[in-house]
Amino acid sequence: MSDRRPIIGGNWKMNTTLAGARDLAQAVVQAIGQDGARQADVVLFPPFVSLAGVAGTLGDGPVALGAQDVYHESDGAFTGEISCAMLADCGCGYVLTGHSERRHVIGESDDLVGLKTRAAIASGLHVILCVGELLEEREAGQTDAVNERQLRAALAGLGPDAAPRLTIAYEPVWAIGTGKTATPADAQAAHARIRQVLGELMGDAASTSIRIQYGGSVKPANAAELFGQPDIDGGLIGGASLKAEDFASIVRAACSDPARPR
Repeated sequence: MSDRRPIIGGNWKMNTTLAGARDLAQAVVQAIGQDGARQADVVLFPPFVSLAGVAGTLGDGPVALGAQDVYHESDGAFTGEISCAMLADCGCGYVLTGHSERRHVIGESDDLVGLKTRAAIASGLHVILCVGELLEEREAGQTDAVNERQLRAALAGLGPDAAPRLTIAYEPVWAIGTGKTATPADAQAAHARIRQVLGELMGDAASTSIRIQYGGSVKPANAAELFGQPDIDGGLIGGASLKAEDFASIVRAACSDPARPR
């Protein structure tokens, strides 16, 4: 059994108005309750324009705030981009890098994801680095190779001292928002290989401590079975995070293993 503390992220993507984001954040806090918040790290990722408003709603409570993206430069002529310092100023402690929609819809390269990841960790933010394969890559037997390539590019130059500020999210692209989910056994196999690569890059102690989330159509109905796998330490939740009670049910599923630390 793992002794890593579960971590559940709610990625709201390009959804909610400011008022709706505040209402949803408040509803999530109420639905999770103090027990859930004590037993897992819970992070909400609203759109940029709602970060400050949601920070005010969350206050100093146990639910943390994260951003969906960041730019790697500290300041300058980068129209439309947001720096690490700006995120911290809004109350963010977390940031996503390498989300599949950034890679495959927006067109971010492995190298750009690496620049963002290293900049965010250096700034003191906690990074959730997303990796995962396309359907055609999975069908070609390339799942592990794709994950390894993305990990090595993003984590190049980082040592074990970065481990406390790093979480990996394995999100098979073919399962995001499609209703399809990797079987628990398939997800576990991918997570185990990711942990092995982390060991090669950062050492065994770091790889054992780094949490690896699963992301890909996680719902209340399948969360417990997924989170019961030894190398799955929670989830990065998309659509289900927009419904407070569904999200709270997923948080409770992550907290149901008595061997997990509290």
